[in-house]
Amino acid sequence: MITNKNKIPKGYQLASTVLEKKIGVLSFGKMINSLRVCDEISQIDLAKKTGISRAFLCDIEKGRRLASPALAAKLAKLMGYSVEHFISVAIQDQLRRDGIHLKVSLKAA
Repeated sequence: MITNKNKIPKGYQLASTVLEKKIGVLSFGKMINSLRVCDEISQIDLAKKTGISRAFLCDIEKGRRLASPALAAKLAKLMGYSVEHFISVAIQDQLRRDGIHLKVSLKAA
């Protein structure tokens, strides 16, 4: 398990753009699923720690449900990743769902 995850690497935006061209849009659910699997956390364990059902987490990972910014922040903290990044991806999903073509960029206040 990686311990220093709070910083997004400098090349992340470029890597993210390249990946999106190859595999499609990076949704919050795909991101959570990938990170959870890489960190060897089961859906059941992550759902319990977050206070949500495993079915709800599964729905988020499969793109059937969207995560709120508050849930995105909670997941980021529990998993040890950047809160700003998780929230921005979750909000980006909501904008995409509503057909709003804007790019989200957040920074700490």
